[in-house]
Amino acid sequence: MKTFLGIGLGPIQTGIFVSGASKGNFDRIVVAEVDDTIREAIRAAGGTITINIAAPDRVYTEVCKNIEVYSPAKPEELEKLIAAAAEASEIATALPSVKFFGPTAQWLRDGFRRNPDALRFVYTAENDNHAAEKLEKEIGEPFSQTYYLNTVIGKMSDVARGEECKLRNLAELCPGAGRAHLVEEFNWILISDAPQIETRSVKNLYVKKDLFPFEFAKLYGHNATHFLLGILGDSIGLKKMSELSGHPELVEIGRDAFLKESGVALCRKYAGVDEMFTESGMANYANGLIDRMQNVYLSDSIDRVIRDIHRKLSWDDRVVGTMRLVLSQGLQPLNFAKGALLAAQKEFGRDTEAIRKGLEGLWQKNTQEGEAKEVFDLIVNARI
Repeated sequence: MKTFLGIGLGPIQTGIFVSGASKGNFDRIVVAEVDDTIREAIRAAGGTITINIAAPDRVYTEVCKNIEVYSPAKPEELEKLIAAAAEASEIATALPSVKFFGPTAQWLRDGFRRNPDALRFVYTAENDNHAAEKLEKEIGEPFSQTYYLNTVIGKMSDVARGEECKLRNLAELCPGAGRAHLVEEFNWILISDAPQIETRSVKNLYVKKDLFPFEFAKLYGHNATHFLLGILGDSIGLKKMSELSGHPELVEIGRDAFLKESGVALCRKYAGVDEMFTESGMANYANGLIDRMQNVYLSDSIDRVIRDIHRKLSWDDRVVGTMRLVLSQGLQPLNFAKGALLAAQKEFGRDTEAIRKGLEGLWQKNTQEGEAKEVFDLIVNARI
């Protein structure tokens, strides 16, 4: 029996992996989910869920049927998940963080032991460049044909809850779920390579032999520009990313940052890797992405985009990490510095010494010497 197993039931799981498995002729689609309300609602709906998909001009729905949902927290249901892990040929983890791998790895390992030589692909979708390696380490035993794969997911998504579903005219995941899953129509999902990966059945997954350049482009291109546009919008009181369409001067700052700063840096760093890392390829990627970020039907909240500023200002993340990439390739990240200054002011206040103290605490570096000084000076001298 051909089985797909999903772990976690957020919009990435439903909008990518359950959707892709539903098109892949699996006999069973099994999902592990600890939320009692969601689990019972899906069962009451006969295993049918509805996903909202944001196209450029409308929202439409996709229905996936015959979904089995079990809780790993309930002993009688955990056994069903262990059995599904034993027989599943494709597994997708889409948990809030790799920090949740520990308990999951225990029952996955129990399942794999029952069928140790089976060919299985395990896709990890926790927005961590090394999620696959971390899950494999947590499982802690070798299984000869079990392959753990990283992903690069540039598909934006959202969860609407309660009355917001009606206000936004979104279909609930199922009656009684109390929430709706919304994903954008864009569906170019990248996965790392593995032996026999061509036999996979989940649809809309695209293999790259070296995934790291695309992970880098996601963080320092996609995520960096998304944050920059969000913090620019926040600085003038906007609430939704779609409102940026009324402020072309802000959009152009984001576009210039992507095309002339991080895009050029990425193309220099990864020249020859893929068509995307050419001038025309990067322009297509950047322009398409910036248009998608403003999709009114996605209704992306600026507060969501710029949340957790503290982390995003860290040395290697999308704000400062992008500036450092650009500098490393002989360029000046003047537009990204604007976003960094706005973010630093929002986090630490407008006083330069308060910003210095805050960033030194984050970076664990002296901002009066070396690379840290160069980055800090660009930030505090940025022209907004």
